[in-house]
Amino acid sequence: MFVLAHLSDPHLAPLPQPRWRELMGKRATGYLNWRRKRQLMHRSDLLAKVVADVKAKMPDHIVVTGDLINISLAAEYGPARAWLASLGSAENVSLVPGNHDAYVRAAHPHVHWGDYMRGDDMDAVAFPFLRRRGPVAVIGLSSAVPTLPFLATGRLGDAQMARLARLLDRCAKERLFRVVAIHHPPSSSPRRHFKRLVDAAKLRNVLARHGAELVIHGHDHVRSQISLKGPDRAIPAIGVPSASELSGGISRPGYNLYQIKAEGGAYECEMIARGLSRDEQTLTEIERFRLF
Repeated sequence: MFVLAHLSDPHLAPLPQPRWRELMGKRATGYLNWRRKRQLMHRSDLLAKVVADVKAKMPDHIVVTGDLINISLAAEYGPARAWLASLGSAENVSLVPGNHDAYVRAAHPHVHWGDYMRGDDMDAVAFPFLRRRGPVAVIGLSSAVPTLPFLATGRLGDAQMARLARLLDRCAKERLFRVVAIHHPPSSSPRRHFKRLVDAAKLRNVLARHGAELVIHGHDHVRSQISLKGPDRAIPAIGVPSASELSGGISRPGYNLYQIKAEGGAYECEMIARGLSRDEQTLTEIERFRLF
C-alpha cells in the first residue's frame, strides 16, 4: 500500500517586515490585509501540529499545493525553503506553487524551491512536472500567475494543457495511479469569480478526454469534493483546508491521506481526512471513505 499525504496553504507566519519600496502595487493591499486580518488567522503553532501529525503517519510521499508565503517578499522565500526541508527532502515532497507564491511579476518561486518542483526527467523546473513514486504518478501543474490587486485568479495556458494530455496518456500506458496536483480548484463558481482558475473548463476537457485517478488542490481553504467527467469513470477532485488557518469557519486546519492499493493494474483508494481537534491540542480523524 502506498500512502500519499496532501496539505496546502500554510501561509507561513510571521510576515517579514517589508521595505517601503517593496510595498508598491499589489503588495501594498496584501500587506494591509495581512496586518488587518490574515495574521490573526494563520497560526504557526497550529501548522506545527499539522506537520507533526503528517510526519507521525509516515506517508510514502507528501504533496503541498501552494501558498507557502503571503505577498512574495524576498525575505519570505528562505524561511519557506527551510519549512519545506523540515517537512521532508525534495525526493519525498512535491510542491506546486500558489498565487501568493507568485504574487507579483518579480516573484520567482522556482528559483528558491526548484528541487521540490522538478520532474524526474528534467534538469530545470517546467510545468507540468512528472514524478513517479511507487505506483503513483504525481503530475504537478502551475496555476500561479501574478494578477492585479484584489484578484487571486490562476491560469494554466495552452502549453501546459498540451503537455498534461501527453503525460496523462503516458502514465496510463504505464498503469500508474495518476494524481494531478494544482493550487486552484478545477471547478467554476460565480461566487469565486475573482479567485477562479480562468481556464478551468479547458482543464476539465483535458481530464475528460485523457483521464486521471485523482485531482488534489488547495486555494479555497475548505474541505471540498466534486466529481469531474473522465473517459471511463468520474474523477474525484478534492480540496483541503489551509494547514494553518483557524478562522471560525467550517474547515479547521488539517490535511488528507490517501491509501492507494495496486493489484494487477487495478487500484483501490481510501481517503482519510484529518483535522485539528476542538481543543486545538491534537489532530483527529474527521472522516474516512473509499473513493474507488
